[in-house]
Amino acid sequence: MPHATQHADVATAELDSALRGGPFHVALRAAIAARGLPLQRVQHHLSRYGVRVGVTSLSYWQQGARRPQRPESLRAVRALEEILQLPEESLIRLLAEADERPANRRSAVRSYRSLLEASGVLERLLAELGAHREGGLHTLGHHERVRIGARRELAERESHHIVRAHRDGVDRFIAVHRGDPGSAPDRMTVHALENCRTGRVRRHQDTGVLAAELLFDTRLRTGDTFLFRYAVEDGTAGVSREYVHGTDSPGGQYALQVCFTAGALPARCHRFAQHSAAAPRGGRQELVFSGRHRSVHLVEPRVRSGYVGIAWDWE
Repeated sequence: MPHATQHADVATAELDSALRGGPFHVALRAAIAARGLPLQRVQHHLSRYGVRVGVTSLSYWQQGARRPQRPESLRAVRALEEILQLPEESLIRLLAEADERPANRRSAVRSYRSLLEASGVLERLLAELGAHREGGLHTLGHHERVRIGARRELAERESHHIVRAHRDGVDRFIAVHRGDPGSAPDRMTVHALENCRTGRVRRHQDTGVLAAELLFDTRLRTGDTFLFRYAVEDGTAGVSREYVHGTDSPGGQYALQVCFTAGALPARCHRFAQHSAAAPRGGRQELVFSGRHRSVHLVEPRVRSGYVGIAWDWE
């Protein structure tokens, strides 16, 4: 028995060290070893969480041959934290840190936020509202206008949606806002501006995520189109350096406009795209800044699954 106890102590020490310093695959391997679970057993536990991952994929993850990137894989990582009795977001954090680069640490922070969202934060908020991500609506057009304030903060985001119902009875939309690092959702305000009114609002303080019901006061039938507009008053975080729009389903046209305040203008701006929360960024394109209107914009004729956004550098 002393040998078994000693072995358990060593395994626990290795796990604690791996969770603190990573990398992800070493921490995952140490956690599985510390719990004494064969991969087939881990797979079985995941299936009970409604997540399907092959034994081969689990083996690759703990060897470092592959990394979880797809939304389903990230949900599996979140479930693994519970199955392996690990601190919440411990494995997700290590995945995000793997994307950090000394010259672009702010992108890693945003990537961490995206991973947190994919790992279950947004799903939990939607569940509290009794809603699903797609909500029975298909996006035909979406125009977002982001206003950056005098303190260089994300002051406000206004969204104008054009949607079509693909099932009968749809009478609401769940608006999701994710603030910059350090934001305080409890101090954000949702404004229903056109063809809707604000219903229940849910917030997650640690990740800066807010989810709000927008009620239509009408029930759409399949094929009906609808237009509505709302805004989220933020201004609760520090200096903002980018805005990211994410979706997990293809849609219609998307336009993003970022407007700056006189006296707080960026040195340069660029567009970027990202296939998934854990994927590297690509599609970089310098954007022309309109000095007269103090704004910059991008237009995507047809939105694909993933992320697209605008980043800017300050003088």
